[in-house]
Amino acid sequence: MVGGDLLATPGLIVPPSAPTPPKVTATSWLVADLDTGEVLGGCGPHEYATPASVQKLLLAATMLPRLDPTQVVTVTRADLDIAPGSSAVGLLPGGRYRVETLWLGLLLQSGNEAANALARLGGGGDGVAGGVRAMNEQARRLGARRTHAVTPSGLDAPGQFTSAYDLALIARVCFADPAFRRYALTERTRIPAQKALRAKGFEIQNENQLVYRYPGALGGKTGFTDYARHTYVGAAERDGRRLVVTLLGAEPRPERSWEQGAALLDWGFALPRQVSVGRLVEPGELDAEPSPAVTGPADAVPPGTASAQPAGTTSTDGGPGAGMFVALAVGALAITVAILAARRPRRTDRGAEPPSRGPSRSEIQAGVVVDSRDSSEFTR
Repeated sequence: MVGGDLLATPGLIVPPSAPTPPKVTATSWLVADLDTGEVLGGCGPHEYATPASVQKLLLAATMLPRLDPTQVVTVTRADLDIAPGSSAVGLLPGGRYRVETLWLGLLLQSGNEAANALARLGGGGDGVAGGVRAMNEQARRLGARRTHAVTPSGLDAPGQFTSAYDLALIARVCFADPAFRRYALTERTRIPAQKALRAKGFEIQNENQLVYRYPGALGGKTGFTDYARHTYVGAAERDGRRLVVTLLGAEPRPERSWEQGAALLDWGFALPRQVSVGRLVEPGELDAEPSPAVTGPADAVPPGTASAQPAGTTSTDGGPGAGMFVALAVGALAITVAILAARRPRRTDRGAEPPSRGPSRSEIQAGVVVDSRDSSEFTR
């Protein structure tokens, strides 16, 4: 198993004698050291899940080295081809913006049109398709073998998935980039006026509440769709130690995903530095190993199905990660539910409470896409 055999479980895995982690609603999560790469604990770390907007971190890990932040680029109408009601910065077709502005719009406001523009710019002659292909190549190089991007923004699409472990690999590369760290900690910035289009400038603010409310916060990324539910990546530094937390499939009650992430960071910082249950592989480490084609959760065998529990660890196979795979025999019923869900009225106000639980993971595996909205956790 990538990162160590102890991570091959759909349940909870923590070091021996470690205190019980805080209860969270996420179906899978992981806490790791950004500097040493040691994995401190997790739940279903290699379980497949859908990413929502935390996938924008893979876009950043891929395109930040490729694009000049000072370059001025023109946004196209095709860049604004995003799901109605999904997160957008407010970029205008024909507007001219610095690449740095696009990054800030992507990471502060989860702008899906900014994601399209950045993928197009970094994708060369193949545009967005080339950008997504580069993202998947980067995921493979990083060892994120359970990640496959279909959209640059994380808006739902059949065949798109990731894992809590993979997100930690991706986040580690992002936080190693000084430009990313600066963008992720920016509290507010202005989108410049477009005089040629007679449009005024406006201010945007960082949606990630960890930035404002957690001492030592380094930033991260929020995400939400009906399929993915709430997803989150956050990092912080304390006493010279930098930790990252990743969560997938969370519900916002009783705590929002950033609060769940903060609680897990507190748990991680309380552990001794030398403990671990695995490690984050280094970029390129797995390149020499044969790797089957990525086929997705419907064709994958869930890890950790063996009954034996690794010695010297705490592993609860009946935990949240164990329920992530739903039998495909209910696919027909799932499609019916999806069709009915698609007919529901959709709220597009960013401050609204998140919608009720969307289609099940069996519907994702069946290739049914109903709703692709991305809901901010930022409360104005």
